[in-house]
Amino acid sequence: MGYIDEVLAKVKEKNAAEPEFLQAVEEVLESIRPVVEANEEKYRKEAILERITNPDRQLIFRVPWVDDNGQVQVNTGYRVQFNNAIGPYKGGLRLHPSVYLGIIKFLGFEQIFKNSLTGLPIGGGKGGADFDPKGKSDREVMAFCQSFMTELCKYIGADVDVPAGDIGTGAREIGYMFGQYKRIKGMYEGVLTGKGLTYGGSLARTEATGYGLLYIVEELMKCKGQEMAGKTVAVSGAGNVAIYAIQKAQQLGAKAVTCSDSTGWIYDPEGIDVALLKEIKEVKRARLTEYADARPSAEYHEGRGVWSVKCDIALPCATQNELLLDDAKALAANGCIAVAEGANMPTTMDATKYLQDQGIWFIPGKASNAGGVATSALEMSQNSERLSWTFEEVDAKLNQIMVNIYHNIDDAAKRYGKENDYVAGANIAGFEKVVEAMIAQGVC
Repeated sequence: MGYIDEVLAKVKEKNAAEPEFLQAVEEVLESIRPVVEANEEKYRKEAILERITNPDRQLIFRVPWVDDNGQVQVNTGYRVQFNNAIGPYKGGLRLHPSVYLGIIKFLGFEQIFKNSLTGLPIGGGKGGADFDPKGKSDREVMAFCQSFMTELCKYIGADVDVPAGDIGTGAREIGYMFGQYKRIKGMYEGVLTGKGLTYGGSLARTEATGYGLLYIVEELMKCKGQEMAGKTVAVSGAGNVAIYAIQKAQQLGAKAVTCSDSTGWIYDPEGIDVALLKEIKEVKRARLTEYADARPSAEYHEGRGVWSVKCDIALPCATQNELLLDDAKALAANGCIAVAEGANMPTTMDATKYLQDQGIWFIPGKASNAGGVATSALEMSQNSERLSWTFEEVDAKLNQIMVNIYHNIDDAAKRYGKENDYVAGANIAGFEKVVEAMIAQGVC
C-alpha cells in the first residue's frame, strides 16, 4: 500500500463520522498523488500527510447566552486551527444550525490550500457555532456574539489567528465580536476581518468573493480564446457571493439569469436585477418569492432546479454538495462550457468527475472563491500599516491575485501532465508551498 493510501485509511478510521472532512481529504490527497509519489520517501519520513491532515488544535466550547424572554440558551462553539506553516491561521466563522466539528474541519482543511494559493502569508483555520442568527433580535445576536468571543478571544490575535465572516456571520456579527474582543483584551488590533469601514474594514471586502470568482473565470475564458461578453450564466445562492458574482458577470457583459435560496429559485431570462435582489436579500432579508412578485419577467420555482437552465457558465455559490451528478449531466446536455465554484466544495465528487470527463472546464472553490480570503488578508495588511486603501486599489490587487491563481493552477496541472485538470492544479500548487514551509521549519 502506498503512502497516500495508508494515510487515507487512517484518516477514514479516525474520522468516520465526519463525511465532509473525509470528502475534502480524499479529493486533495488523490489529486496530489503525482507529487507525493515523486517524493514518497522524504514525505513519509517527515510524516507530511499525517501532519497536514491533523489540525494543530481543535477547540470546542460552550456558548451560553440569554434570549429576549430571559431564557438561558446554550450553543456549541468551534475553532479549528489547522496549519500555520505560512502565516497566522485565517478562516471564517460560520453560524448555522448545521455546524458541527466535521464541517469546521472540512472548511479548515480546504482553507490551508486556498490561502496558500493567494500568495499571501496566511495559514488555514475555520470556526463557528450551531447558532442561527435568523429570526433573532439584534440584542440576542449581540448576547450570543459576546459570549462566543469571551471564550474565543483566548486563542486568537492579529499574529496568531484572524477569523472572518462566513455563512451567518456578517458585518453585524463581526462588529459585536470585535467590540467584545477589544473590551476583554483592552487593545485595538486587526484580530478580525470583515469589519465595518469606520473601524478598520476594507473597501471591496463585501464584493470580493463574487468579484474574484468572475475575475478568475474571465482569465480562463481569455486563455481559452473565449469572451465573457454575451455568455449566459447560471448562479445558485442569493447571499454575498452570489449577488456580487451576478453583478460582476453583468459588468463584464454576461447575463446572469438565476439565483436561489433555501426554499426555491428564480429564473429571469432578461437577467437578474441586482438592485432588486439586494433590496430583498440585504435590506428586507426576505424570500425570493418577493423578487418574482416585483419582476414580471421572472419565474419562481420551489425547491431545486437552478442547473436545469441552459447556460454557458455555471457558478454554484450557495453551500457544500449542492451540485449533484444529475445536475452535472443537465449542465453538460445544455452546452455548459465552464463551472467555477463560488461556495466551498459545492460540487459532489462524482459530479466533478463527470464535468471533467465531459471536457467542461472546472475550477474548484479553493481557487475560484479565494478572492474573499485574499481581500481579508489585504485588510490585515491595511490594519498593520494603519492605512486605508481606495476601492480601486483593493479591487486591482484582487484582480491580479485571481489572475495569478489561474496561471499557478494551470502551470501546476501542466507540470504533472494534467492539463485542464484545475482540481489537481489547485491542490498541487497549494500543497507544494505549504509543504516546503513545513519541511523548512522542522518537526512542529
